[in-house]
Parts: sequence; C-alpha cells; structure tokens
Amino acid sequence: MLPRQRPAGYGPGAGPRQEYLDAFAGGRGGDAGLEDDADVFVPRARGPRPAEEHPADAPEADGGDAPAVGLPGQRSAGLTEQPSVDVPAQRTGGKGRAFTGIAAAAVTTVLAVVVAGQVAGKHDRGAVESRSAADQARDAQTPGGQAPSGSPGTVTLSYEQQMDRTYPLSATLKGSGKFEAVPGFAKAPGTGQKYTYRVDIEQGLGLDGELFAEAVQKTLNDDRSWGHGGTRTFERISSGKPDFVITLASPGTTATWCAKSGLDTTEDNVSCDSASTERVMINAYRWAQGSKTYGDKIHAYRQMLINHEVGHRLGHGHVTCQKDGELAPVMQQQTKFLDHDGIHCLPNPWPYPKS
Repeated sequence: MLPRQRPAGYGPGAGPRQEYLDAFAGGRGGDAGLEDDADVFVPRARGPRPAEEHPADAPEADGGDAPAVGLPGQRSAGLTEQPSVDVPAQRTGGKGRAFTGIAAAAVTTVLAVVVAGQVAGKHDRGAVESRSAADQARDAQTPGGQAPSGSPGTVTLSYEQQMDRTYPLSATLKGSGKFEAVPGFAKAPGTGQKYTYRVDIEQGLGLDGELFAEAVQKTLNDDRSWGHGGTRTFERISSGKPDFVITLASPGTTATWCAKSGLDTTEDNVSCDSASTERVMINAYRWAQGSKTYGDKIHAYRQMLINHEVGHRLGHGHVTCQKDGELAPVMQQQTKFLDHDGIHCLPNPWPYPKS
C-alpha cells in the first residue's frame, strides 16, 4: 500500500500560489480567461499542481463596479450563481476585494428587498385609502352606511323624500324672466270636467321642473283637491293651448307677472293667480323654502300653494276659519297667517280634507 499523498502546494506552511493571489489582486490586467491547456481544479497524484486562474476578476468597465466573486453556498442579488470553487484561505489584498464584492452584493440584495417592500406597501395603502374614501362617500349618503342600489355613489330619492326637502333659493332672486315648458304628458284620470294645463319653469332657477310638474298633477287629481267626488279632472300637456299655465318663477319675476293683474306679492313674498294672463304664478322662494306657518311640513305647504292658487283660477276668493282649533280653509292666506282675531287655525292644504 502506498502512503497517502498530499497534493502539491498544500503542505504545512504552504500558501496559495503567487499566480492565484495576483489574479485576485488584479495584477493580471485584462487576462480574464483561462489558458487553453490549463487542467482546472484536477488534483494530481504527483508533481506540482498547474497554475489556476479565476475568471471572476475581469477588468472593471468604465464607471462600473466589479462583479462580486461567487463563493460556495452564496448567491449575489441579480447575478448568476457561480460554481463552487475550492478557494484557499487568502492573506493578501484579494481578501478585501472579495469581501467588498460580497458586501456590495449584500447591500444590493437588502436594497432590492426594501424597495420591493415599499412599493408593495404603497400599493396596499393606496388600495386601503381608495376603499376608505369610497366607503366614507357611501356612508355620508345612505343611512347606516348601507350601499344604495343602482349606480355606485348615487342615491335615488323617492317622490315623498324629495317633497319633504327644502332647497336653496334666495328670497330676493330676480331671474331671467324666460320660461320653458316642462316636457311630458300626464293624462287626466276620471270622468269629471277636464281642465288642461301646462307647467312652465323659469330658466336658471336650479330647481327640478319635473318634480314640480309631478307635484302639480298628483295634488290637483287627489280626491281631497278640486276634483273631489269626480267633479273635475286635470291633464298636463306640454304643447298646444292649455286652459292655464302653472308657472314656477323667481320672486322678482313672480312680482312682475302678478303686477300685470294689479297684485302686489312683494310684501310677504307670496304667489298669485295673475288672472288677466294665462299664468298661475308659484313663487319659487316659497316652493323651495316654505313658510313659518307650516314649519318643517314643507310637503303639505307645497300642496297648499298649488291648491290655493288654482282655487283662485277656478273662481274662489279668500276666506278664514271661524272657530279656534279648526282647519284653515285652503283659500285662507296661510303663508301669511294661521291666527286671526284671537282664533287659532290649523294648517290645511286641501279644499276637501278628510276628517
């Protein structure tokens, strides 16, 4: 049996070959490849070991950093994994260079992880904030934060809900004086005497003309109104010649049209039937804001406005209640007062209120 042989250059006190150290120290200049006849990393039983050259120390490109040296068991961020190399312990400047490459790779890896985390966190925060903003908007518009049906972020109010709300409009507004008919047709129900009417709205008011037109039709054809008992019926048209025109107009324009019939609506900012014209004038300020006499009962107040002024068109004059605690007749000037001569009247929007 032959005694165990130790590869050349690995005996006691032997260090790495000078060529190898020069390669790590950059001493070989631009020679980054291996010689064609070099038998790399093949141990020999006898004789000196051929010089090993490391391909990792290529010259640095202009303005760039040298790539990190691949070491056994390590992977540099963004670099192709290098094969394991049986590298002897280093005792020269090559050690600093190798550790510099490792440190650079580690820093690069850490930075990549940090940046990726920040980007992911930013996206996550953006999504949360976006959802939060959307949730807050829905909560502000709907009771109990419940999302409404239909389009996201929109709430469709019922007719009753719209009629129970006040709307902003100045008591001193004088509009353009130009009117436009609310389009549409609403057939007269029943078989009583038919009256046709058109609904006009002054341009630029910012009020809902369709809501106003719907309120007129519903109010006039209610059995408590002037068609009580099937005596009359009312039909809305938007073209042709109507029997009268119910007009929603600013306080200034209302005053102008009421003055044509010798009526002054400026004192209490009220409405009128301008009998010498085709127009029954509804003061938009009163329609939008109501009156002190009705308080927050704005829906009932709007019904009273319509019935009162159309009552004038049908030939009815002003009257008052005669007993304390009675319902005010619809032809009482309820916008101005409910109490008179020590008698307290109750608000009432109907010509024929149900008991």
